[in-house]
Amino acid sequence: MAIETTPQMVKNVYDKSRSRLDVVRKRLGRPLTLAEKVVFGHLADPQNQDLERGEATLALNPDRVAMQDATAQMAILQFMQAGRDEAAVPSTVHCDHLLLGRKGAEFDKAHALDQNREVYDFLSSAAARYNLGFWRPGSGIIHQIVLENYAFPGGLIIGTDSHTPNAGGLGMVACGVGGADAVDVMVGMNWEVKDPKLIGVKLTGALNGWAAPKDVILKLLGILTVKGGTNAIVEYFGPGAAALSCTGKATITNMGAELGATTSIFPYDGHMAEYLKATARADLADLADANTDLLTADPEVAENPADFYDQIVEIDLSTLEPHLVGPHSPDIAHPVGRMAADCQREGYPKELTAALIGSCTNSSYEDICRATDVAEQALAKGLKMKAQLWVSPGSDNIYETIKRDGQLAILEELGATVLTNACGPCIGQWQRDDMKGDERNSIVTSFNRNFKKRADGNPNTHAFIGSPETVMAYGLSGRLDWNPMTDPIVNENGEEVMLEAPAAADQIPGDGFVRPEGGYQSPPTDRAQVSVAVNSNSERLALLEPFSTWDGNDYLGLPLLIKALGKCTTDHISMAGPWLKFRGHLDNISNNMLIGAVNAFTEETNSVKNIETAQYGEVPATARDYKARGLRWVVIGDENYGEGSSREHAAMEPRHLGCAVVIVRSFARIHETNLKKQGILPLTFAAPSDYDKVREGDRFDITGLADFAPGRQLQVALHHADGSIDNFSVNHTLTEEQISWFQAGSALNKIKEGSAST
Repeated sequence: MAIETTPQMVKNVYDKSRSRLDVVRKRLGRPLTLAEKVVFGHLADPQNQDLERGEATLALNPDRVAMQDATAQMAILQFMQAGRDEAAVPSTVHCDHLLLGRKGAEFDKAHALDQNREVYDFLSSAAARYNLGFWRPGSGIIHQIVLENYAFPGGLIIGTDSHTPNAGGLGMVACGVGGADAVDVMVGMNWEVKDPKLIGVKLTGALNGWAAPKDVILKLLGILTVKGGTNAIVEYFGPGAAALSCTGKATITNMGAELGATTSIFPYDGHMAEYLKATARADLADLADANTDLLTADPEVAENPADFYDQIVEIDLSTLEPHLVGPHSPDIAHPVGRMAADCQREGYPKELTAALIGSCTNSSYEDICRATDVAEQALAKGLKMKAQLWVSPGSDNIYETIKRDGQLAILEELGATVLTNACGPCIGQWQRDDMKGDERNSIVTSFNRNFKKRADGNPNTHAFIGSPETVMAYGLSGRLDWNPMTDPIVNENGEEVMLEAPAAADQIPGDGFVRPEGGYQSPPTDRAQVSVAVNSNSERLALLEPFSTWDGNDYLGLPLLIKALGKCTTDHISMAGPWLKFRGHLDNISNNMLIGAVNAFTEETNSVKNIETAQYGEVPATARDYKARGLRWVVIGDENYGEGSSREHAAMEPRHLGCAVVIVRSFARIHETNLKKQGILPLTFAAPSDYDKVREGDRFDITGLADFAPGRQLQVALHHADGSIDNFSVNHTLTEEQISWFQAGSALNKIKEGSAST
């Protein structure tokens, strides 16, 4: 099986999609949107699949799987348990998360190779053994590499990173998933996902001035919020969509993950064809040109969008103002003209300490050129950076191209520290030497996430997200209460100077991309001789033990571990940053479980009451005590629980330490699925106000499990410490198949059962 996206592979996808869509069209009897064409074109059983939008669970056949190094460890450890000889679909591993940003690319890469050697050796050997493509440390960020090498219009890819939707900028349905979902597809099973609703975003006009593609998604986040896209696909259309470059589209779809969306997608157009040709895939552009009817919505959709989308948002690019979003949540949107007033009202720290450019969201050639335009102006006008400047190129391809074309030299002349072609600060891999303790400060970034502690571990760092050019401008001003469109900056000579909006930049360099090839490792021909490297004494890697099966009884007397207050993201449940080094060792990384969640009873973090001892202790230690006593336990959460990254560690750690049930007001999509995969029951309050009934010291009875069925409520008896009881109902979204995962102890156990019976 070839790892590459070959013309024959793409042709097969188009042929199968066309055949499946013939069946679906006869069933639905109506025109189709682009998202529907791509999704329904990958149905495992188009004739019998339930197609009730927003309700049905679709069984799909993805074309590819992509994994980044932090999540690939656990995904591969699970895949090894399944007993397969190779992945059933083309799959790749990308080493981009474990590289710490501190001193610059050369030093940081050498440090990462030294510190992470055993993890890289494990991933490299596993890739060689199981016929996976392997991208070495420093080769680039997973999503940029996928866009440059593997993405193609009309395809379906799943990736073990929440920003996999980046490939929607090249017309793919690209979805972030947990590692267990990836394992399903890699062993040849279907991928299941709720049939998403459709949010249509009509773009008109064209960007001008300081406005950038990033501002489209920042504006949309302010409209829809971080949970507004849950179980929905965001489909862009209209004349404004065609005006955006392919890499600009990818920026928008990448950060659609912050909406909670299943994915986001743009229709195929000339900008995508141009990008395919520039990245040595002209044959794929020719195929796409010959199949544009599969890669665009039917004409009736644009004529009457209200008939086809569940919700429509219109954005006029011509009037779009540059935005910053934050702090602590990507949907707190501020047009830059309002920043001064918002700073005054909210009391944000006004002095900026750092400006960070790059990440998987904004490190294209076009992005770097626009930021460099502002940097050139600064040098010409006698300006210096007033905040530290950090630049993270997206790939070796981008790095070598901007080095050849001169942008790198300009950025370094302005004082930039150029980091490795990796995630770095975006995933919390950033060692700041300029901050002492938890100093209150503000930073601006072109990244995608800005939760508390996300970038540097400091809860008092206020991170604001903007486009690369906006971030560069704010870093030069050194102030958050400033507007690049109207406000001057005082230069080194004491003169007031104005920055001009950067000139339009090409997404394709005039001399083409430099395409270094040293970062990729192909699997060997003779894979049978390869042994996967796992040291039994390692603190960073450990083979997995199967989770226990359900014993057939209701859950009775389960203690409450924690009732989380407010936002509880996957960063709160399983922090990244320095904890990334334990991503391949489930027991060790479980020591970070829920340490960021806020206890609703005390409003403190990492401190909960042990019902058995009446003492307060750290969350993981309390969970381990319950486990040692043979007790399973319960977590209570608020709205959009599990928002954020796709990391399944946020589900595997609770399962490992004894979690039986998570009850919340609402879930983020990926996290809910991850809990199901690991045999934890994800339940929602039938009456959201029942959240308020949960008290410190409660024990839970969860009944109705003997008759567990799709759509059937379970019952909760809440036993309070004073002897009183509250009773209420809870809902779930488990299908028959997912209930079988619960009964088997995990989805992986179910896969192994199937392997044993064949």
